[in-house]
Amino acid sequence: MVLGSALALIVGNGPIILFTFGILVVPLTSEFGWPRATLASAVVASHMTGALAMPFIGGLIDRFGVRRVTLPAICGFSLVLAAIALLPAVPLYFVLAYALLGILGAGHSTLAYARVVSTWFDAKRGLALGITLSGVGIGTAVTPQVARLLVAHDGWRGAYVGLALFLFVVAAPAVAFLVRDRSAACLPTRDVNDVAPEITGMPLRAALTQSRFWMIGATLFLVASAVNGAIAHIVPLLADRGVSTEAATMALSAAGLALILGRVLSGYCLDRFFAPYVAAIFFLVPLCGIAVLGSGAQGGLAVLASVLLGIGLGAEVDIMAFLVSRYFGLAHDGTIYGTWLALVTFGAGLGPWLIALAFDHFHAYTLALSGCGLALALASLLIATLGPYRYR
Repeated sequence: MVLGSALALIVGNGPIILFTFGILVVPLTSEFGWPRATLASAVVASHMTGALAMPFIGGLIDRFGVRRVTLPAICGFSLVLAAIALLPAVPLYFVLAYALLGILGAGHSTLAYARVVSTWFDAKRGLALGITLSGVGIGTAVTPQVARLLVAHDGWRGAYVGLALFLFVVAAPAVAFLVRDRSAACLPTRDVNDVAPEITGMPLRAALTQSRFWMIGATLFLVASAVNGAIAHIVPLLADRGVSTEAATMALSAAGLALILGRVLSGYCLDRFFAPYVAAIFFLVPLCGIAVLGSGAQGGLAVLASVLLGIGLGAEVDIMAFLVSRYFGLAHDGTIYGTWLALVTFGAGLGPWLIALAFDHFHAYTLALSGCGLALALASLLIATLGPYRYR
């Protein structure tokens, strides 16, 4: 279950939509002359439509199971991604294509895979989620390199077709043969103590009345906006400082590898320590990365900044999935997680666009990076004030 989910997330909506943006923005700008804010608006559109779709997709997964929702989403996502190669030089068509990717990507996101793994694990849920969601980290390290090679050999149009094939070949078999819901396949065990506990939890309507729900949602939105915004602009930021595209891509890949570390380490800590305190510490790590990046870092320091950002990004989704299970239960996990993920998805799309807008206006990233740092400091403070678990 963990293996199949991790494989699918290597080519999930995050690595494919967001982490190839920094590679594709350069050839697209060169060919069409579009400003970076225009291209970033496509990412915003994908995240906005994805955010709107997340609660609905979560409800479908709660009702019909993972594979019946995720497999069609993978097929549709691949087709639309490949079709971008056929688009004319019209910015509106480009934005609309990414908006459709956002809707389809909601069914091929951490929402589906974190939910199914959470139902299979209890005492080691944090570590299981960390290993599963590390697939996003692998994808963050791999997909930019794949995109760079495809752009170098076949141009940006060939890159979109190649990424679509890569997505389908990896994700479809993994979901079809390895991923399944616990309710459909749980077998009796020899020892009653080995049986997973009954799945209980409050519905979304009750969760919406809890102040914790909104505090966690606000925290995740701030972290997603700051960290994803900074990571999405690492390649163009370093390129503006005279760093080669290959070296800048390596820095981005370092963030992906660090994301794996953040996922596994945060999952290990969540099983042993109070989750809000773990989250507060992990959200301060990317703040240090932004400080290093804002100091004009190049070379090894730029890689260090990317690593710190990746660790924080890696912990974010792992912590979110864990907090759902401990504060609101698992009976309606898909719907509640989907609602939070909608906020995270919107923030992840808004962050890159706001930074691009600030760059187009001020011709520098300094002010935008300062705003990211303030957002992370506030997020760390908010998450640390949560009370005790409701579902132990």
